[in-house]
Amino acid sequence: MNEFLSRRRFLRQSFAFSALTALGSLPSLAKLPSPHPGASHWLMVGDWGYENFTAQKAVAAAMQRYVHEHSLKTDALLMLGDNWYGPLPGGVASPRWTKQFEEMYPVGVFDCPAYAVLGNHDYQRMPESKVDAELAYAKKGGTRWTLPSRWYRFEFPAATPLVTVLALDSNVFHPMSDRAKRENFTLTPEEQAEQLRWLKAELEKLRQTPYLIVMAHHPIYSNGPHGDHATLIAEWEPLLREHKAHLYLAGHDHDMQHLEFDGHPTSFVLSGGGGADLYTLKIEEAQRGPYAAKVYGFSHLQIAPDKLTLLHLDTSGHVIHGFTKTPSGEVQMLS
Repeated sequence: MNEFLSRRRFLRQSFAFSALTALGSLPSLAKLPSPHPGASHWLMVGDWGYENFTAQKAVAAAMQRYVHEHSLKTDALLMLGDNWYGPLPGGVASPRWTKQFEEMYPVGVFDCPAYAVLGNHDYQRMPESKVDAELAYAKKGGTRWTLPSRWYRFEFPAATPLVTVLALDSNVFHPMSDRAKRENFTLTPEEQAEQLRWLKAELEKLRQTPYLIVMAHHPIYSNGPHGDHATLIAEWEPLLREHKAHLYLAGHDHDMQHLEFDGHPTSFVLSGGGGADLYTLKIEEAQRGPYAAKVYGFSHLQIAPDKLTLLHLDTSGHVIHGFTKTPSGEVQMLS
């Protein structure tokens, strides 16, 4: 109980960014520092596979314009879960793969792997397993969809990698969620324990890369209606702290966030504005930030040897928030 209370006090310690909570729209990328010539460029989007995909089309079109306008070569897409809301008729052969993935994020613009993680809606059976279909689609060949297993590791680039990424399945029981009591979108206790053993083992390996990123669907901390995830706080957060993970990337709440906590080595980033209905925030950025907004959008992660640069962008392609982070963990807001 004392440990739980100390964690709750930790949650209330918002990072001291002085007046940064008053940030408005930031300059376009063209007015920000020039991209590092050796940098890798990744775009990320969460909660995108909505059945009514009007908003998804707007976000995807903005991603394409952004790449063209700034002459970016994307090296990766990060698909942050809730890849498929509703039925996926035909499973691996569903026409939704063509309409809402292959054509929505076309290879002519995004000629790169699309690294995916699983969300709670992916676990819904309607009546077939969408998880099985997503794993099978990655194995069928001729697609950028990358999901070798429900949790996996990759390093990038292949030669002299800069970043180690641990992609996790965050569909563990959430004791604070009423929905979790009604719907079984969770790993079994045995699977949850297996993944945790795997995560600890991966983190214990000698890491040669300057950056460590962990990605999953559910946020550990969120200002949105789903709130903070007690199970992930208990099981994953101490490992992020111990091994000094630079970023934790998630979706699930349908908004865009960036949370920092005093003394914590990890920046918590939420990019959940990919197309599903937006959520109203429960905690304002002035209370816990530096950034949280109810807005459709996507994120751009630039990976260079000297720093990471993360930008949140809206459907007009405008930068609405941004920050940099060095290998040593120094965070600086872009304004």
